[in-house]
Amino acid sequence: MSRPVIALLTDFGTRDHYAGTMKGVALGICPDATLVDISHDLPPHDVLAAALELAAAYKYFPAGTVFLVVVDPGVGSTRRGIAAEIGDYKFVAPDNGVLTAVVDDHAPKKIVELSERRYARPTVSRTFEGRDRFAPAAAWLAKGIELTALGRPAGAIQRLDLPQPEVDTDHITGQVLRVDRFGNLITNIDRKTFDKLAGASLEIRVGSHQIAKVVSTYADAALGEVVALFGSTDHLEIAANGASAASALDLGRAAPVHVARRA
Repeated sequence: MSRPVIALLTDFGTRDHYAGTMKGVALGICPDATLVDISHDLPPHDVLAAALELAAAYKYFPAGTVFLVVVDPGVGSTRRGIAAEIGDYKFVAPDNGVLTAVVDDHAPKKIVELSERRYARPTVSRTFEGRDRFAPAAAWLAKGIELTALGRPAGAIQRLDLPQPEVDTDHITGQVLRVDRFGNLITNIDRKTFDKLAGASLEIRVGSHQIAKVVSTYADAALGEVVALFGSTDHLEIAANGASAASALDLGRAAPVHVARRA
């Protein structure tokens, strides 16, 4: 039997003890678990960034993986903790919309509140529920308990309003959703949407900048040249070969992106 996998996604960084402490709690409950870091470098309190990073990563993990997602600006408030079974995976997270993009991919099979105290640490900190509530729940799931043991049915959960591209006969209007560490501007325009204008000569603009061409890979551009391409998540991105497109264009999240048929 393969070892259970717990994948962690947080905004805790690696300078402080927070991420490591959650791993210690999880291993104390499920010592056979393999712990995988998706990232701990999300912008602090950025639930949208967490939702998008989770959506980009989860489907490449083995079936049965438990995702422990702690980006939680509402820690200590009345917001709920939840566990969900979605597709072939299980998720433990605050109920703040961080699972939105995953739920958009697959309708949840089950969602429960983390209301059963026996599956939390005896004392739950109002400032570190990742350690005391979420990590134990994820570890118990990895250990094999049923999702429903963690608490009562959650009903409707919080959803983010993820920006969607607008499409008409001759135009697509979208925006930059993410900027990765290389400075690539990753948009909300996927290949299927882009291909609705296939067969035409197209003009691409991001902010006030016109992008000269669409390429297949970064190396198809001259060094420092800003181009468009489809990245690993199959979304249109604006990139600069060997440089940061975000810095070169002085643009970031929410920058408008327009694709249009040339007149």
